[in-house]
Amino acid sequence: MNNIKLFTSESVCEGHPDKVCNAIADAILDEALTGDKDSRVACEVACTTGMVLVMGEFNTKRYIDIPATARRVIKEIGYNRPEYGFDYNTVAVLTYINQQSEDIAMGVDKVGAGVPDRLLDELDNIGAGDQGMMFGYATNETKEFMPLPIILAHALTKQLTAVRKEGKIKYLRPDGKSQVTIAYDEKNKPLYVDTVVISAQHDEGVTQDQIKKDIHAFVIDKVIDKKLLTKDTKYFINPTGRFVKGGPHGDSGLTGRKIIVDTYGGSCPHGGGAFSGKDATKVDRSAAYFGRFVCKNIVANGLADRIQLQVAYAIGQPQPVSISIETFNTERIDKAKLLEKIKASFDFRPKSIISQLGLTDPIYSKTTNYGHFGKDGLPWERIIKL
Repeated sequence: MNNIKLFTSESVCEGHPDKVCNAIADAILDEALTGDKDSRVACEVACTTGMVLVMGEFNTKRYIDIPATARRVIKEIGYNRPEYGFDYNTVAVLTYINQQSEDIAMGVDKVGAGVPDRLLDELDNIGAGDQGMMFGYATNETKEFMPLPIILAHALTKQLTAVRKEGKIKYLRPDGKSQVTIAYDEKNKPLYVDTVVISAQHDEGVTQDQIKKDIHAFVIDKVIDKKLLTKDTKYFINPTGRFVKGGPHGDSGLTGRKIIVDTYGGSCPHGGGAFSGKDATKVDRSAAYFGRFVCKNIVANGLADRIQLQVAYAIGQPQPVSISIETFNTERIDKAKLLEKIKASFDFRPKSIISQLGLTDPIYSKTTNYGHFGKDGLPWERIIKL
């Protein structure tokens, strides 16, 4: 078939070193919000063999036992054996925490200085926690209104983790990755799976033939619809031939390095801001969630088959400096009118976003792994009638 386009997305397991850091950061954020919904948290985490470093700027009334929280997360992920080179019992947890900068706090909290109170909307009382641009995206190619490559990549890593924790493949260790390449036609309709790549950390002494057999039977065949597979679909399972040393022992980890995995798998641009460890006054996180909420509802309401939204902010200002959309010629109404409908139907001010999506609740550990979008139960995934 002519005009075939291949597109690839990847995902990583919760034992990936960068995801270990994201999970610790989001667990600390949830701890803060559990005791103080007005907590301001900017938490960064790094990890390597036998060590976790937690640093950042916090303003919270809640006491957080950071070492205990980090160890709990590491244990839940599955790093519970000394031979992993990183385990919850022996890991050193170092902390360097400061208060949030007064300059940032002033920009967020003291909006409208010098403006008469009668001219101020209560929702203008919180400004954006930083400048920057954020993107939202949705497509009707899957029931989740997400791109198929990232949906399948996440499903594979989630299943890889499930069969490890359930003991169905006893030799698996916590680290792992997946990658899926989808063939699209000229109308951007997904046709079939071209390539599947899975790298699964494993114990010593397991043959590659056994790993390939088990990954096919317990992971790939359980996740990917056979209708999407062809006789020419290519499979690369542990393509280096060995993956024993992994996780933070094999490669150091850091928050904020899996921003494409966390969003749309590269199907739309990214503003560059990471999510994990940030409270909702940071528009890197909250406005990206709201952009997804807007786009999903545009597609779910039949106003476009595919939409990408960009919103940009100036630090300390409640109103965005710009909102723009791209509908890839799939819109059902004039694009200018669609943009006006979005502006009229959705309030992009940070305080309004926080209120609409309930972003002071301790929900962030639910978002850390297998993507922040396309999962049931998250407030920005609900569908409303426009």
